[in-house]
Amino acid sequence: MSVTTTTHLNFRGAAREALDFYQSVFGGRAVAVTYKDAGAVQDENEADWVMWGEVTAGNGFHVMAYDVPSRLPWNQGENPFFVSVRGDDTDEISALWHKLAAGDSTVVRPLEPAQWAPLYGMLTDRFGVTWVLDVAAPYNG
Repeated sequence: MSVTTTTHLNFRGAAREALDFYQSVFGGRAVAVTYKDAGAVQDENEADWVMWGEVTAGNGFHVMAYDVPSRLPWNQGENPFFVSVRGDDTDEISALWHKLAAGDSTVVRPLEPAQWAPLYGMLTDRFGVTWVLDVAAPYNG
């Protein structure tokens, strides 16, 4: 069992450009799944925005990013990032979730299966930090 933390950057329509830039700086591979790719379009103007993206490089660099849909609040100076905790064990991720959720936290999305992950959830803790916890989907590439 292991978990990793990754900086998860939030944009409004600029995630793909940012991911491409970070790839040009750090190398590695950029991956971007759009809202259209995931079948999650709620605003046609945002269909090609990034719902989930990342850059990973052999030198250890890893950053995730997405475009916050216009229906959700977003302010570049107030919520520019999440902390992503990813693991491969549902029991371990569930236990971490319940500890983070205790007290005055706000559940943004319950910890449950998602189209892109066996388990996924998002919450904002009592300190105002937004955490994304998920179990990594097996790679089928």
